[in-house]
Amino acid sequence: MEDSQAAIDLALGHPGQGLVVSVGVHPHDAKSLTPEALQQLRELAVQYRGALVVAIGEIGLDYHYDFSPRDVQRDVFRTQLEMAQELDLPVIVHDREATADCLAVIAEVAAQRSFREIPGVFHCYSGSVETAAILLQKGFYLGFDGPITFKNARKALEVIASCPRERLVLETDSPYLTPVPHRGHRNSPEYIPLIGAKVAEIWGCDIAEVAARTTANARRLFGLT
Repeated sequence: MEDSQAAIDLALGHPGQGLVVSVGVHPHDAKSLTPEALQQLRELAVQYRGALVVAIGEIGLDYHYDFSPRDVQRDVFRTQLEMAQELDLPVIVHDREATADCLAVIAEVAAQRSFREIPGVFHCYSGSVETAAILLQKGFYLGFDGPITFKNARKALEVIASCPRERLVLETDSPYLTPVPHRGHRNSPEYIPLIGAKVAEIWGCDIAEVAARTTANARRLFGLT
């Protein structure tokens, strides 16, 4: 909640500069989402929806660290998916070593109420081509970060090659996941061209085309067109 409010305050403090934010509770902090905090989150999203708040996120499941109990993570993920549906906002999904349960929760929520045409993005995608196909079929976009520049990158590169170009976005995940050649240092949005260059290599085009396409994709994803 503190980070969500801080993001809004940052955007409000820089009017006219095109800053937009997402609000949400990460699976690491799922155990902290009390009914009161959920109401606060909803009020933030409603108050600034569209003008500043363009997504609910980062939400999802993280079974690598298990900083919150898995059943609590699933409940909080489900609750925030339902809130995003009610507010007609896309979601930014965090999925680490929990793909089957992520898909199960999404399917459970979708069975009660259909998602918007573009339900959101699976950020920092590192799954298989097969899982990517399932997500794309559901309307999700895929986000890629610095790890695609790492020497051991393989699966993500295969996904990028197979992913429709209109469904891919670039991310930094700053301050983490810094791309080569700055790996090991603090990440920054200024390194986006390094990620774009790798995508351009896979697509067989120049970086200007990647920049234009992925910017248009991000604007469409978050309703900024």
